[in-house]
Amino acid sequence: MGPVLAGVLQLLALMAALALAYVPLGTYMARVYSSDRHWRVEKWIYKGIGADPDTGMRWPAYLRGVLAFSAVGVLFLYLLQRLQGHLPGSLGFRAIDPDQAFNTAASFVTNTNWQSYYGEQAMGHVVQTAGLAVQNFVSAAVGIAVAVALVRGFARSRTGELGNFWSDLVRGTVRILLPLALVAAIALVACGAIQNFSGIHGVGQFMGGSRQWNGGAVASQEAIKELGTNGGGYFNANSAHPFENPTPFTNLFEIFLLLVIPLALTRTFGLMVGSVRQGYAILATMATIWVGFTALMMWTEFAHHGPALELAGGAYEGKEVRFGVGSSSIFAVATTLTSTGAVDSFHSSFTGLGGGITMLGMMLGEIAPGGTGSGLYGMLIMAVIAVFIAGLMVGRTPEYLGKKIGTREIKFAACYILVTPALVLVLTAAAMALPTPGNSMTNSGAHGFSEILYAYTSASNNNGSAFAGLNADTQWFNSSLGVAMLLGRFLPMVFVLAMAGTLAEQRPVPATAGTLRTEKPLFTGLLVGAILIITGLTYFPALALGPLAEGLAS
Repeated sequence: MGPVLAGVLQLLALMAALALAYVPLGTYMARVYSSDRHWRVEKWIYKGIGADPDTGMRWPAYLRGVLAFSAVGVLFLYLLQRLQGHLPGSLGFRAIDPDQAFNTAASFVTNTNWQSYYGEQAMGHVVQTAGLAVQNFVSAAVGIAVAVALVRGFARSRTGELGNFWSDLVRGTVRILLPLALVAAIALVACGAIQNFSGIHGVGQFMGGSRQWNGGAVASQEAIKELGTNGGGYFNANSAHPFENPTPFTNLFEIFLLLVIPLALTRTFGLMVGSVRQGYAILATMATIWVGFTALMMWTEFAHHGPALELAGGAYEGKEVRFGVGSSSIFAVATTLTSTGAVDSFHSSFTGLGGGITMLGMMLGEIAPGGTGSGLYGMLIMAVIAVFIAGLMVGRTPEYLGKKIGTREIKFAACYILVTPALVLVLTAAAMALPTPGNSMTNSGAHGFSEILYAYTSASNNNGSAFAGLNADTQWFNSSLGVAMLLGRFLPMVFVLAMAGTLAEQRPVPATAGTLRTEKPLFTGLLVGAILIITGLTYFPALALGPLAEGLAS
C-alpha cells in the first residue's frame, strides 16, 4: 500500500468514527445543559464554592463568573509553579522563573497550553497533575459554557438570562469531560502510553552523553489535552513522544479525540435551538473547511518538488516514521483548525506552503471545528456576519434563527473578529521592529519571520502549537505571549456574552418568504466564502512575507 493511499484510508476511517459518535454525543450534551436536575457530587461542589446553581444570570453576571474563576486559576497555577521546589513529587526541579510561570499560568487557564519549557525537565508531578491537568479540564469546560450561553441567547426570548455559569462549568467537567477522559486514558494505557508517578531514571550512555527520562500520569493528561482541545505535552516532543503517542492507532485515536466534541457540539446547538438542520448547516461549514485544508496539506507534503523528497515519497523531514506524511498532515490540520496545539511533527519542517496552511488554519479563528466551545461560538459569530452580508445584498434587515441582527449585534460581532488579528499583527510587528526579539529566531528571511508570526498567531488564537526554531523562553516572549493569550481568550468572550444577552432579550421574528434559509447549502457556501475572504483580506500581507514567499521560492 502506498503512503498516499494509506493517508486517504486513515482520513476516511477518522471521518467514519466521528460520524458514529456525532449523534449520541451531541444529544447527550444537549441533555446535560438542558436538565434541571443536579447530581449529588455536583451539589457537594456547589456547596463547597458557595454557588446557587438554580439562579439565572444575565450576561454581565455570567461574564463576571468566567473572569473571576479564570483569574483565580491563573493565580493558583502561578503560585504552584513558584513554590514547586517546596512541594512533594517535584523530582528535584526548582521553582519556575516568574516570567515563565506567568506565561504557563496564562497559557493553561486560557486553553492555549503554549509551553516555553521542556516538560520533562521543568515540571514535577504535583504541578503536572494538580496544576496543568486540572486546568485542562476546567478551561475546556469554560469554553463549552460560553458557547452554551450564546446558544441560549438564540433559543430564548424576552429574557436576559443565559443560565448559570457555575452550573454549566460543573456539569461540563463532571458529566462530559471526566467520563470521556477516563475512557480515553484507559484506551491509551492499553495501547502503550505510560501512567505512573515514577522518578527520574538513567538509561546509560548514548552518543557520548547520558540520557534520562521520568515517568508521570501521561495517559490521563494526554486524554484530556486532546479531548479538551488543550494541547501541550508532558514531554517536550509532545504527541511525537512514544510515551504519549506510541502507535499509529493511538495517533489516529488522538486526532479523533480532539475533533469529536467540537463537531458534536453542532448537534447540541441544533437541538437546543429547536432545529437540527441548523446544526447540520454549521457542521457542513466546519467539515468543508477541514476536509479542504486536509486535502491541500496532504498534496503539499506528498507532491513537493525536489529529488530527495520525490525519492522519499513525500516531505519526511520533521515527521515521525511511525506515522508518516499522511497521518502527520491530518494531525497538523486538525490541531491548528482546533485550539489544540498538540503536535506529532515539527511544523517548522513542513514545506513552505504546508507551514502556511497550519498558520491559516489558526488565522481563521479556529472554527473548523475549533476548540471545545470556542469553535462553536466563533462559527456562530461568523454566521451572524454572513447573514448581515446577505442582508446588505438584498436590502433587508438580517435575521438569524428568528433574531434580528441589528446595530448592537453587528458591533459585537465586528469587535470579536478584530481582536485576534490586531493582537497578532501588532505584536508580530513589535517583535520584528525591536532589537532583541529577533535574536530568538533560528532562521533568517521568510522562514524566520514565519517563526514569530506563527508564535503570536498561536498565542492570540489560543492554539498553543509552536513552529519550532524560535527560542520563546525569554522575558519578552514569555510576557508578550502571555498577554496575547489572556486578551485573545477573554476579550472575545466579552463580546460573545454581550451578544448572547441582547439576543435573549429579543422577541422572535416569524419567518417570511424573504427570510434567508440558513439551514440550506446556499448559506453554507456563503458562510465558507465569508470566512475565507475575511481571513484572506486580514492576513494576506503577513502571509505573503512569510510562508507564501518561502513556498514560492522553493
